Parts: sequence; C-alpha cells; structure tokens
Amino acid sequence: MPTVAYQGEPGAFSEQAAFDHFGVDAIPQPCTTFDAVFGAVTDGASDYGVVPVENSLAGSIHRNYDLLMRHHLYIVGEVILRISHNLIALPGVQAPDIHRVYSHWQALDQCEQSLTRLLPGVERIQVYDTAGSVKMLAEEGRRDTAAIASKRAAELYNLSILREAIEDDATNYTRFAVLSRQPAEIAPGAACKTSIVFAMRNVPGSLFRAMAVFALRDIDLTKIESRPLQGSPWEYLFYLDFGGNAHDDVCRRAINHLSEQTTILRVLGSYPRAAAISVK
Repeated sequence: MPTVAYQGEPGAFSEQAAFDHFGVDAIPQPCTTFDAVFGAVTDGASDYGVVPVENSLAGSIHRNYDLLMRHHLYIVGEVILRISHNLIALPGVQAPDIHRVYSHWQALDQCEQSLTRLLPGVERIQVYDTAGSVKMLAEEGRRDTAAIASKRAAELYNLSILREAIEDDATNYTRFAVLSRQPAEIAPGAACKTSIVFAMRNVPGSLFRAMAVFALRDIDLTKIESRPLQGSPWEYLFYLDFGGNAHDDVCRRAINHLSEQTTILRVLGSYPRAAAISVK
C-alpha cells in the first residue's frame, strides 16, 4: 500500500483527502508542515503527498504554490473534499459549559456566525491544525473548552460532537493536489487536467498573448494564480490549470507556442480531473 504524507494530525481533512484518493488501505504519514510533506516525497520517505491548494471560500494556499516551484515533483491527481466542521468536546460537556474554542484560524473564521449564535462571547483560540485542536483538548481534559474539526478527529480521540456542520457556508470545499516523484500515466484521450507554471518578460500585452495560445485552441482555463518571482521585484510566476492532457496534440502545441513567449515554463503534471461538485 502507498505511503502518503500530509500536513496535520490524524483526523485532519488532508488525511481524509488521502483516503478518498488512495483508499482506506493507504498508509498516512502525518507531517508538521507543508514543507515537510514536500520534503518527504522528494526524499523518498513517502510515496506520495497530499496538500491543499485552494479553498472555495478562503482562496488559494499560497505556501503550497511556492513549494511546487521549489521542488521537482509532479501533480498526479486532485481531490475535492467537502469541508464540514463540528463542535467537539469531552463526553458529558454541554454547550453552556463552553467558554473557549480551539481550532485552526480558517476553521474559526468559517464558523464565526455559528459560534456567535451558539456560544455568545466564547474565546476563540487559534492552533496549528483542526485535528490538532482535538488532540490538545483530549490531552488537556478541559471541560470548559471545545474544538472545531472533522467527525473522524472526534472519533479518533474519543470525544463527543455537540453540534454537527457548524460552518457558516455549506459551499465549503477544498481542492487538494496529489504529489509524486514521477508523472502520472494517463491513457490518450482520458479526461484530465494539466497544471503549468511560467514567467514572462514584463512588457505590454505579454499576459494577453500568453492566454491567447489557449483561447485560439478552445482550451478551457480553470485556474490562474500569480506569485512573486523571487529575485525579480514586481515580476511574477503564473500558475495555470487547464482542461486537457499535455501530451495530446492540441495541448502540446499550445504549450510549445507558450514556450516562445516565456522565460520560465514548467509542466507540473497532467492528471485525472476530479468529479465536478454538485451545489444545491
């Protein structure tokens, strides 16, 4: 079974994304930081890595875009996970007993209105990880404190769920990238997505011309993200996702055309496209 590195404690949403992609027999390897995940895959300590790259409410996870450029790894898959937060406490604790709540800052932000309604005046304490907040609560044994995390985290640490699905917005999804030292093997014509990163000379119309190589070939662009180009102030790297396989003729010609205009160009990988989400 593959070993899969992820950031966080057991019960983290990244661990669930790993199970969703590889199955329940995958061997998860928790890491303290995103840097450690990339390092584990690069060094061969893990077969794969799973890292979040984008949340539908909070936007892109910039650290992982930067790490994609620093490490010579390939994106070989993607997972879109519905993020549902739960209010978790020690067994027997009731909502009126709660005076403070632990969780990652994003989870606290995503549950702000619910917390105000359920626990007026509660102190909100930021910690390094959602599942880590449950681990801290279990270790401390505090009966005046709750945590916000996944159902799996509550089960792993034998704690109780006081309220399920307390996120303010039900359209809360995170997209994860699956990392490997080798590119994915994809059958010709299979539905997939390709991720690339490039930089250009900063001259008028350069970005327009770069996008035109895809528009002229009716290639669907699904995501573009800019990040500072280190060592070149006010110049940028552009991370781009598009529908198609880099080895198919149309996409290959678009990439070759783009290479004529860029100073840096790297294909991060072509990989099976995750199923579209259904928002009701």
